[in-house]
Amino acid sequence: MSRQSDRPIATVALSPSVALWLLFLIGSVSSSTHAVNIAFQTDCRGRYQRLWCNFKINLFIPVSKMAAEYSVEQLPSPLSQLGEGPVWDVDTQSLYYVDINGAAILRYDYAENKTYSAKIDGVDPISPIILVQGKPGQYVLGTGNKIVLVNWDGRSERGTLVKTLYDLGESEKHVRFNDGKVDPQGRLYAGTMQLETLGDIMQQKEGKLFRFDGKAGGEFHLLKAGVSISNGLTWPENSNKFYYIDSVALDIKEYDVLENGDLQNETVFYDLRVDGKSPGYVADGMTHDNDGNLYVATWGGSKLLKINPKSKKIEQEIAIPAKQVTSAAFGGPQMDELFVTTAHTGNQDPPAGALFRVTGLGARGKPMDKMILRD
Repeated sequence: MSRQSDRPIATVALSPSVALWLLFLIGSVSSSTHAVNIAFQTDCRGRYQRLWCNFKINLFIPVSKMAAEYSVEQLPSPLSQLGEGPVWDVDTQSLYYVDINGAAILRYDYAENKTYSAKIDGVDPISPIILVQGKPGQYVLGTGNKIVLVNWDGRSERGTLVKTLYDLGESEKHVRFNDGKVDPQGRLYAGTMQLETLGDIMQQKEGKLFRFDGKAGGEFHLLKAGVSISNGLTWPENSNKFYYIDSVALDIKEYDVLENGDLQNETVFYDLRVDGKSPGYVADGMTHDNDGNLYVATWGGSKLLKINPKSKKIEQEIAIPAKQVTSAAFGGPQMDELFVTTAHTGNQDPPAGALFRVTGLGARGKPMDKMILRD
């Protein structure tokens, strides 16, 4: 065996009386195995003043599990309380997203490497943000149990409310919209969850998933009820499949999509449980690349999962320096950069809540579709 690399990638220090350093020296053994050397140094301050334990273990890891050479960069942006819903706009070369609890819409300008933020009177909380086909400067937002239309120039600190497009009514006053996206036909799919102020959202199933046909004169249709936290959704091209996340369910569902946008044949595409138990995080937002691979944000997991739709296995884990990873979207001039939103709810230190960019993944996506909205 020849060692090709001797670079440290992790160091852990304990209390003064017991110092422990882990030094991982990774070298290729073959196309499918890797070797790891681990060195322990322990000062017991007792009978043995210093004890060294040096040993080597071989890890047999499939190449598909090894991370690609990617880079993660924190972009200049406000630290969002609950960043969500990233969507790339080709026309402005910008990434739009929201701070749900901060009641703000944001735009990262790629050319300027700068993020602009705005608030809208009477619109709180906010999620998602949706681009409108043929109407630059207008955006569809979810706020509480309503879907509204707003104007924003992308730079000012204030936007303006134009009108309410959809109102779920008094029977849905206890919920708010969470994640939402537009399908290839220009229809908005958006889901709800119980308001956080009304109790433990992990224990309730008050949410629903709706479809809003803007081009059909404001109709909306119930697609799924009994949802806890309606979250990630995406439609890989040329698959006639729809993937959907209810975070509390700890899985990703797959559906066939009918011509009218209805869903049928629900199956579990991927179960996050490990040996029947929670992995310690839940799935949040989601996107896909041009090969149909899913990129799933993990709330509490500090990473994105890249899942192959054919093998239904995790191909890659993309580490993000924030615990609460909320969503992701491909963008950039070549559509090969992955933008990642995060949150800093609870006891989280910076850079939690920042916007990140991941490069070097060797994957491309497509711009998210815009909503077709009839006056």
